[in-house]
Amino acid sequence: MRQRYNELLSLLQQYGHSYYALDDPQVSDAIYDGLMRELKDIELKHPELISQQSPTQRVGAEPLDGFRKVEHQIPMISINDAFSMVEVEEWLARVTKLAPGQHSFFTDIKMDGLGLSLLYRDGSLVRAATRGDSRRGEDVTLNARTIKSIPLQLASNPGTKQLLDGELEVRGEVLMFKSDFDDLNAQRRTAGQPTFANPRNLAAGTMRQLDPRLVADRNLSFIAYELLKPDQVELLSTHDKVYDYLSQLGLPRNAQAELCSGLQDVKAQIDIWEQKREDLPYNTDGLVIKINDRQVFSDLGTVGKAPRGALAYKYPAEEATTILKDIVLQIGRTGAVTPVGVFDPVLVDGTTVQHASLHNADEIKRKDIRIGDTVVIYKAGDIIPQVERVILDLRPKDAALYDFPTSLKASFPDLSFERPEGDAVYRVVGGGKPVLKRALAHYSSRGALDIEGLGQKNVDALVDSELVTTTADIYGLTYDALIDLDRFADLSVNNLLAAVAEKKNPPLEKFLFGIGIRHVGQQTAIDLAAAYGSMEAIGRASLEELQEIEGVGVIVADSVVAWYADADNLALLKQFEALGVKPVYQDTSGGALEGKSFVVTGSLDSMSRDQAAERIRALGGAFQNSVGKGTTYLVAGGKVGKSKLDKAQKHGTQVISEQDLLDML
Repeated sequence: MRQRYNELLSLLQQYGHSYYALDDPQVSDAIYDGLMRELKDIELKHPELISQQSPTQRVGAEPLDGFRKVEHQIPMISINDAFSMVEVEEWLARVTKLAPGQHSFFTDIKMDGLGLSLLYRDGSLVRAATRGDSRRGEDVTLNARTIKSIPLQLASNPGTKQLLDGELEVRGEVLMFKSDFDDLNAQRRTAGQPTFANPRNLAAGTMRQLDPRLVADRNLSFIAYELLKPDQVELLSTHDKVYDYLSQLGLPRNAQAELCSGLQDVKAQIDIWEQKREDLPYNTDGLVIKINDRQVFSDLGTVGKAPRGALAYKYPAEEATTILKDIVLQIGRTGAVTPVGVFDPVLVDGTTVQHASLHNADEIKRKDIRIGDTVVIYKAGDIIPQVERVILDLRPKDAALYDFPTSLKASFPDLSFERPEGDAVYRVVGGGKPVLKRALAHYSSRGALDIEGLGQKNVDALVDSELVTTTADIYGLTYDALIDLDRFADLSVNNLLAAVAEKKNPPLEKFLFGIGIRHVGQQTAIDLAAAYGSMEAIGRASLEELQEIEGVGVIVADSVVAWYADADNLALLKQFEALGVKPVYQDTSGGALEGKSFVVTGSLDSMSRDQAAERIRALGGAFQNSVGKGTTYLVAGGKVGKSKLDKAQKHGTQVISEQDLLDML
């Protein structure tokens, strides 16, 4: 953990210097935020690791040497971020605990610009300074005076007289409107000059130019959000009053700011501006939420380097960083192999992402993707999440090149694969039919749905005739289609159709086992069904949640997550649903055998081993293949194996007869 923390610290310092001091960002805000959240999480869990050099312990960057340094009388601290409504609710709970009572809130658009402090003396502008490191900024007064929206003299009227006397500090953002940015880039393209990357960095870089004439040519704007005058606390008692005075003083401020009576109003504002933020004249990535009462706001103090009474809700980013935990290979219905990346869950564009297609072996090689890498995930609109690139600075030293052929052989030892010349994809030799035959035979087997009439020969006939191209196709078979096939006569056709129809509402655990998720055996399927109760709920489960289920380790969890990442598998589930197949979960908890586990050795006279397992599970018991420390009973049938008897004695497992089992059942 210490090594990961130090790596993150070093990388964030590098990114922060490029972003704040040089105005030359190496990564997007979303990537920086993602790495920062990971750093904060480590610091929260391991406070002993916190370094004084951590970006959480300071704000912004060192001032450039080209400007005179300015001390801020009141630090220009930043605001903590929230990325979900749950985090907003948790923030409110903490605030209410420290300051009990009903609070109103003040919200405003979180502008994507450069923080600026304006000092007025008796209404006249005397100094402008950047945020800098929150305590010391850069004197950019000459540049600020060229910005037309910054008044050189504040408006005077009877209501503002007390504010104009002496010193008054105004804080806000310098930014470039999107239309001005586009016009400037269009002019530069016409002139054959390189274009600028984004409005925020252009605004920040422009304010640090030593020639005010260049600043004047770039049409920057200023929008205020704060007034500071320590001797007029009563006059500026709430944030909404501050905004009223901003207007009276002739200072530009956001008309979108809103007074909210409670959390529901805050949520409404978040929703409104998530939909309408593209209509704003400048870029934004969120909404600032403050306790409206400035005395309460002040009394709440700070936590770390941020005020407790404020929060910046950030809208879902279209990219994020996460760690690649594993690469799982999936075989599609055509026999094509798709590598699926399994990640630590991360929020991308409003949805939790924990898997993504890595496409093929060439793509993995081109991007040099390795297990353990920190990767950038992106998702635009409804597009499936993808890995954009690897952050090489955070690569573990033991991260090995991914060997696709070797992984294929290890994952599917009973299949052969080929990669035709000019093709980027590995495929099962013989195409998808061998895979489908194996899948359909498994689906209809006794341990799964136990469909009478779907033995191997009939499975071969259905797949070879292409009447069945997916497992779900058996539910769409008709008499007319089957009667013309070899091996099928009137009686066998009707029997098969009836047997298939009878399995339209299979037990969830049998269906889950039957669809053939790798590493999910019968008992694991039972455990998953009991934990989640539906296929949809299993698909939404995270890696961590899956691993909390007894018997489900990393390998099984990876397989489950990867199975749900495959487009063919999701299409198959939809096809089952369209054909009327609805798995049913029956809760067996509270059964007579709950908490007891059984192993059968030798042959039984009254039933098969599969039937015994089914009856035991129906009463809440667990059926195991081998005797272990937790096994309750070993059922000894005919021709008992000595090794299992020895294990039973070793583990203190009670040995019972077949009749004892029947009595229990």
